[in-house]
Amino acid sequence: MKKIKYIGAFALLFSLCCCFAGCSTNAPKAVPTQDFVKVKGTQFEKSGKPYYIAGTNMWYAGYLGATTQVGNRARLAKELDNLKALGVNNLRVLAVSEKSDINSVVKPATTNGFGNYDEELLKGLDYLLAEVAKRDMTVVLYLNNYWQWSGGMSQYMSWVDGKPMQDPNVTKDWEGFMARSASFYQSAKAQEEFRKTVKKIITRVNTVNGKAYADDAAIMSWQLANEPRPGNNSTTAQEKQIYVDWINGITAYIKELDPHHLVSTGSEGVMGSVRDEKLFIDAHSGKHVDYLTYHMWIRNWGWIDKNNFAGTWDAGWAKGEDYLKSHIAIAKKIGKPIVLEEFGLDRDAGAYDIKTTTKVRDQFYQQVFDVLWEPMQKGEPIAGYNFWAWNGSARTTRANYWWQEGDDLMGDPPQEEQGMYGIYDSDASTIAIIKAFNTKIQRLNK
Repeated sequence: MKKIKYIGAFALLFSLCCCFAGCSTNAPKAVPTQDFVKVKGTQFEKSGKPYYIAGTNMWYAGYLGATTQVGNRARLAKELDNLKALGVNNLRVLAVSEKSDINSVVKPATTNGFGNYDEELLKGLDYLLAEVAKRDMTVVLYLNNYWQWSGGMSQYMSWVDGKPMQDPNVTKDWEGFMARSASFYQSAKAQEEFRKTVKKIITRVNTVNGKAYADDAAIMSWQLANEPRPGNNSTTAQEKQIYVDWINGITAYIKELDPHHLVSTGSEGVMGSVRDEKLFIDAHSGKHVDYLTYHMWIRNWGWIDKNNFAGTWDAGWAKGEDYLKSHIAIAKKIGKPIVLEEFGLDRDAGAYDIKTTTKVRDQFYQQVFDVLWEPMQKGEPIAGYNFWAWNGSARTTRANYWWQEGDDLMGDPPQEEQGMYGIYDSDASTIAIIKAFNTKIQRLNK
């Protein structure tokens, strides 16, 4: 495991804040904000009406908008139309990826080294935003990744110090990988380059519709990263504070660039905060964090066994239900909205084959929706959800189910077997459950 040097960490962060606070950001001109998603108390509103999120994760949506080999605009239109018909009003999308040589990373990448951007992939994001706006949907754009499947923080560190990026799928050293990713928060060079990328995206002008991103109401929120964590299971109090300081600093910088859009962290919640509720609260109490996020993975976290759903379900679901409710209580305590922006479960018996049934997954989705619906009706802070994830019309032909460059992109990213959690357009029973709940949410939005 790479040792992290703590000496001078606070001084480093202080100097970073001072440096960036003095930079001219050329903040965008004032624009009307009535169409932007806004926070009102512990809820969202848009155009003066309630705006509950009925969403999905579709990290690859910007890729489909590109005109290069990886793109497929006809498929993108089909997927968006199908999701619209399903009652989906929000997509959570990867905005930036970093090139890496390891196997479990999507290829190509938006960023091929510091300052080296793939303009064709960025145009794909432009196209997505234009198409989303046509359908009166919104997107959450996340700007980095704690995990390896899009390069992310570990790839930043590899570019900084020249050391090869490790693939935890191969090494099985997840503790070492998490420490490596979290060292990103303490690297002056990584933070300098990350802010350059953040500025490039936020100040971009869409090549399809001519609209500046900062002025585009199709964007609901800028998100710091996918599942940022303060470190591994040995995270110190000092590292926790560094993490909170990083969140406060980068959210302030984003708001300086763009005061119109919401900002969120992408956190998993308490489980992504080394099981420290106070840390989760501290990370989301800053004035530039507009709402809370949390994820729930009852199988990933060992609460149920995919090879023994029947024997582990009751105890595992009890933990899951408590996790859902406890985070709504935290949001109420802080006084901000919260979104359950990731949850999912395997097909029956943990299989990946599209022909495998989804009885347990369907039960899981229904029980999650039942838990969310009660506080939604009462006007409590739960402001919506995004299921993980939409596979749509994608299919894999790989006998081992692992993604390779050139294969269909789907909601299951390259670090996981294709078909693990994603919902295919042929999963009729799951889709019916999602659509029924979205119909309820639509009534709230009216």
